[in-house]
Amino acid sequence: MNDNIVLDAAGFAFGVRVYRAPEPCGAALVWLHGGAFMFGDLDMPEADAVARSLAGRGISVVSVDYTLASLEGAVGLPGPEEFEGLDEVGGLPDPGEAFRVRDDPRAPFPVASLQTVAAFDWAVAQAAELGADPMRIALGGASAGGNLAAGAALRLRDRGAVTPSALLLAYPVLHAQLPPADASLLAALEGIPVALTFPPESVAAINANYLAGADAGDPYAFPAGGRLHGLPPTLLLTAERDRLRSSAEAFAAQLIDAGVDAAVTRAPGALHGFLNEPASPASARAVDRMVAAVA
Repeated sequence: MNDNIVLDAAGFAFGVRVYRAPEPCGAALVWLHGGAFMFGDLDMPEADAVARSLAGRGISVVSVDYTLASLEGAVGLPGPEEFEGLDEVGGLPDPGEAFRVRDDPRAPFPVASLQTVAAFDWAVAQAAELGADPMRIALGGASAGGNLAAGAALRLRDRGAVTPSALLLAYPVLHAQLPPADASLLAALEGIPVALTFPPESVAAINANYLAGADAGDPYAFPAGGRLHGLPPTLLLTAERDRLRSSAEAFAAQLIDAGVDAAVTRAPGALHGFLNEPASPASARAVDRMVAAVA
């Protein structure tokens, strides 16, 4: 049975959907969908299918419906028509899911970041009802949700209260400006329409829209710019044909330099957003790794 619950943080109401494991293993995950900070909801596969899969394997999931940023930064981004005919590539989200526009109030950083902390705190307080130990609550997200999860983990570390048992970041964007792509990444992007390769200028526009004038150097906004010591064991799930993997891989190196237990896995042939294709081998393997990291 899943419950939709309304919480409040940073001056905005937001929702969480709770997926209770029928046979809990004692661990839980607070999970955030992606969508360039502007799109996405709890029904997209990256949120719903992932949560159902984990709950079916003993991990209760709290999926966070955080307040989205303004749509102003969507100007110039690829629309649904640019996804047509690309099913054979794999890993792309369904256009109807990726570009669904919602009527909810919108707000820039730090609203969603603070809501992520509030959702984690709520999960810790409700750990018994989730069938979990409060010290075994992990935190994670995909794409923009991975950014929010990592930033919230820094907030929780700095606050000095209960912190996540693990951090799960699927194809996240962790830098305000993407690190350079190496030759192997550039080669992997060949054959993909330019608009769908997350060119650095498009990512910069998305990130600036999310910040809405806030400091891009704020580590709670883009964690790669911060001190990473003391973060929990971190799993980074990347896609081979994803321009954003330069961010995840650079972040993993920073974590290791900071003494954090970090592991990176790369899904061969997959594109950004592959968790939106639950039947794909990349998604199935990623869920397996998430279960192992949390449980």
